[in-house]
Amino acid sequence: MEEMTGTAREGLRTGLRRRHMTMLAIGGAVGAGLFVGSGSVIKTAGPAAVVSYTVAGVLVLCVLRALGEMVVARPVAGSLAEYARMALGPFAGFTVGWLYWYMYVILVGAEATAGAAILAEWIDLPQWTLAAALLVVMTAVNLISVRSFGEFEFWFASIKVAAIVVFLVLGVLYVLGWWPNGRAGVGNLTAHGGFVPNGWDGVLSAIVVVIFAFGGTEIVTLAAAESAEPGRAVARATSNVLWRVGLFYVASILLVVTILPWDDAKVLTSPFVSALDTMGVPAAGTVMQVVILTAVLSVLNSAIYVSSRMLYVLTRDGDAPAGLVRVNRRGVPARAVLLGTVAAWCAVVASYVSPDRVFTFLVNSIGVLLAFLYLAVMFSQLRLRTRLQREDPAALTYRLWLHPYLSWAVIAVLGAVLVFAALMSSMRTQLISSAVAVVIAAAAYPLRARLGATLPLREVSVLKR
Repeated sequence: MEEMTGTAREGLRTGLRRRHMTMLAIGGAVGAGLFVGSGSVIKTAGPAAVVSYTVAGVLVLCVLRALGEMVVARPVAGSLAEYARMALGPFAGFTVGWLYWYMYVILVGAEATAGAAILAEWIDLPQWTLAAALLVVMTAVNLISVRSFGEFEFWFASIKVAAIVVFLVLGVLYVLGWWPNGRAGVGNLTAHGGFVPNGWDGVLSAIVVVIFAFGGTEIVTLAAAESAEPGRAVARATSNVLWRVGLFYVASILLVVTILPWDDAKVLTSPFVSALDTMGVPAAGTVMQVVILTAVLSVLNSAIYVSSRMLYVLTRDGDAPAGLVRVNRRGVPARAVLLGTVAAWCAVVASYVSPDRVFTFLVNSIGVLLAFLYLAVMFSQLRLRTRLQREDPAALTYRLWLHPYLSWAVIAVLGAVLVFAALMSSMRTQLISSAVAVVIAAAAYPLRARLGATLPLREVSVLKR
């Protein structure tokens, strides 16, 4: 590893270009959950799953618009935690920052395990060896430079986008009857119990699950601090969330439930593969496995990046050991990257040593954390918007609509999501585990005084080109 010669003053560097930010924003909205996890959503809501994805997408759009408003007005590294600190105080910044770091560290371990399971079908090696190899490779990518991270994410996202575009084209041709042996029509949308076969309760239950499937869309706001044009990049990316959700999620799910009966057992296992098989696309399973592996590696790459930047911000603000704030010659917080990888490796070990207890608890504990973090974003936006309107209205060039009514409406919906999760037996364990993580993070705040001195924000918020 390169010798650590940087200091906190040298800070991060703006190595991400416009194309990196564009594909990072697109890729953040498309994870392996779309290709695999959408099957359970369809089983819960039936064809009305398209309604669940639409409603959840609009909610996430509002949260990202609120976050984008703050990023454009005050671009800093570690956006979620930093804005919570600015608006709600150091306790909120500490809690949000550590929860966000924890969520992505566990996600690194979970995605490495998932990627190893896919590779094990092609490579005759123990899964733990494959998981370790994936962690080493993706860690090395992040240690090289932020541009290296951006390049890998650009190509990962490009493959995911290309796969969905091809699926959309083939699906439309099939539904219109222009594909060999294609069946024109949309009869499957209503022929098996109607468009809403499980009632609107099923649609609402699916919304709760889908909201968390959109996790990752906020990464672009975190990465904006290392882009050449943070304000323009975030404004462009968050403004385009709606069409990305509409195209990648709603349109693709609509095609799946049009091509296949929603109650077909194959939908639950792998909806996209089943749809391609129905269309007669050769080697559909193998091709989709490659795409899913790409999606897993994309999330793994992004999660390592996000966890390291959040730890860098926590260290910078005195909420973590001071030595972790150092960066190398290329502007990478290498110690933060390595610590996150080590913590993720512990999760990988748990997945093999105690899969039913320790690992299950870890995965469940990040299940609904996103709802708590989104609430922090909305409360931060309310407080900072009021402050900026009074002190620096010229900075509000990018705004959330219908302030403050829409902000409070989103907060109410997020609160309802948590209540609904408590009432759902399938989500209750995740809610309790996530609540435990929140309580532990909040209870650890008094320990921050022992972790290191806070560095002046003016010395570390300016990014070096």
